[in-house]
Amino acid sequence: MFIHYRSKCFILKKVERGENDQLLTVYTKDFGKLEILGKAIRKIKSKLRGETDIFYLSEIEFIQGKAYKTLTDAILIEKFENIRKSLKKLKIAYQIAKIFDELVKGQEKDENLWNLLLETFDRLNSRSLLTVHCLLIYYYFLWNFFSILGYQPELYNCSICQKKIKPEILYFNPKEGGIICSQCYKKIKKGKKISLETIKILRVLFKNGWKTFKKLKLNPENLKELKIISDYFLSSLRKSVVGRI
Repeated sequence: MFIHYRSKCFILKKVERGENDQLLTVYTKDFGKLEILGKAIRKIKSKLRGETDIFYLSEIEFIQGKAYKTLTDAILIEKFENIRKSLKKLKIAYQIAKIFDELVKGQEKDENLWNLLLETFDRLNSRSLLTVHCLLIYYYFLWNFFSILGYQPELYNCSICQKKIKPEILYFNPKEGGIICSQCYKKIKKGKKISLETIKILRVLFKNGWKTFKKLKLNPENLKELKIISDYFLSSLRKSVVGRI
């Protein structure tokens, strides 16, 4: 006799299997990231079809078979309709889901990851959200995601010599753990330049939270450098995770 498991979950990804099945990648509140087979879920008459669309928050029930987990029930909790009405919001939602799926491995629950996903999608779904804040939500998610995974960068001292950083030319190196000073950079010659402004932006993000972070007036140069450093860090982590698999 099969044991039935239930949990709230975010639908991160769907892949078609055969004629009518779908393999769902979900992040559950109680079991972490799972892959669950939805049998005949693509059929028009399937009762589960409307409860498990991409980026839905649903409560699901599943059983563990010999080869895979199978979806047996689903109840829709939140569609996040306002995300679907905006191409910009939808693009960010896809980016977040893709990064989350790539870097979260194993089936271990994590309350901090669950809360970060819930808060991020709630913010993106807000009707009153300003366009400029959509991008800030992405960066706020990304750096907090790094931190929860154990990769919060050093932003106050040089990651190599441990000396307090000074107003000079500074660099960011993910493999070394964050900011490195000019002297240490001369030795390893690896990293990307980072301005004091961007360092301060990241400090606010970690120390003061979303309410303060969203009030920052970031100019195009700030956003450009934040993107470069964020993409650099993300690329480094992707290589690191792939290397461990």
